[in-house]
Amino acid sequence: MSTTLYLQLSALMFMEFAVWGAWLPVLAARLLGPLKMSGKQTGWIYATLPLGCMISPLLAGQLADKYVDPGWILAFCHAVGAVLLFVAARTTKFKPLFVAMLAYSMLYAATLPLVNSLMFSHLTDAGKQSPGIFIWAPVAWALIGYMLTGWRNLRKGEGDGSDCLKFAAILSVVMTLVCLIQPATLPKGGEGVLKALSMLSKVNFAVFIVASLVVAGMMQFYFLGTARFLSDMGASAKNVPAIMGIAQAAQALATLFALGLLFDDKMLGPKWTITLGAVCWVLLYVVYTLKCPKWILVVSQALHGLAYVFFMIAGQMYVNQVAPQDIRGSAQALIFLVTTGIGLFLGTQVAGVVMDRCSVDGKFNWSKVFLVPLFCTLAGVLALVVGF
Repeated sequence: MSTTLYLQLSALMFMEFAVWGAWLPVLAARLLGPLKMSGKQTGWIYATLPLGCMISPLLAGQLADKYVDPGWILAFCHAVGAVLLFVAARTTKFKPLFVAMLAYSMLYAATLPLVNSLMFSHLTDAGKQSPGIFIWAPVAWALIGYMLTGWRNLRKGEGDGSDCLKFAAILSVVMTLVCLIQPATLPKGGEGVLKALSMLSKVNFAVFIVASLVVAGMMQFYFLGTARFLSDMGASAKNVPAIMGIAQAAQALATLFALGLLFDDKMLGPKWTITLGAVCWVLLYVVYTLKCPKWILVVSQALHGLAYVFFMIAGQMYVNQVAPQDIRGSAQALIFLVTTGIGLFLGTQVAGVVMDRCSVDGKFNWSKVFLVPLFCTLAGVLALVVGF
């Protein structure tokens, strides 16, 4: 891989996750706090991206596999997305905010599998080369978290919390430019979506998909609950983005030094690497449920980073490994449909309901809240161990 290609793909991966990381971890604090939305309403706002991932990825994957250079699709989606994020930042009522975020999420959801498929299409040895590019995802997420924390400390507070959406909008403009400098990626004319869906006829792949749906869905408890949970446990609200950024620091280190090694069949291989990722989430929910001291809660954020690498990213690498070359765009769309789409949507709904039922006068019983993802993720681990 040439230096130019590495820089192009790395910039693409960095900006994709910089945009996402600017708002996703901390928007819930704005919704539950200054905007005084309920857990259910917050859940619906966070459900917009999963809803988008249930529709857009397969369409975008089909277009990229058969008709259009994915770089152009990426540029269009991020350009329009920047406008919608600015609109969302100025919106304070639930219904118009839901509409704005849904429209944005439909566009952003289309870009997630395309970044992967564009990258994989230019790599000669994805198993060894992709971790060096994937590492820029957690680096971006962590760096953006620290930048937002620094900005809030300079302002001596987080204000109304809308700064995260404005920040994401500015980053989307930059991402549009990055998309326009990507190497040409010609469509391969494959059968696309139908052929990707036919992969479910293989038991191994089907078990992986079902387990991914469950485990990834429970991740929404982390995103919806962690910011408020850390604040309730004594962490300063303006420092929460930096604390949660520890997960991305751990993700970066694991991606760079462990993912490629563990994913190799000579080490753990795909099955046990993916299972290890799910186990890390189980351990995180155990820590949350037991209400450990604050320093343990801070350190435990690393478990989320490790889980994301070994479960989500390793899962995407596994799909690329087993999918025929002519439908890899649609295959990446399928895994995003299942995890970031159906899984996170169902997880959002469950998390919203559980948070509402486990709260009294705005105070949450976090031990009860996090028992749900603990047991569901444990079930996913057992399915991977037995059937994958």
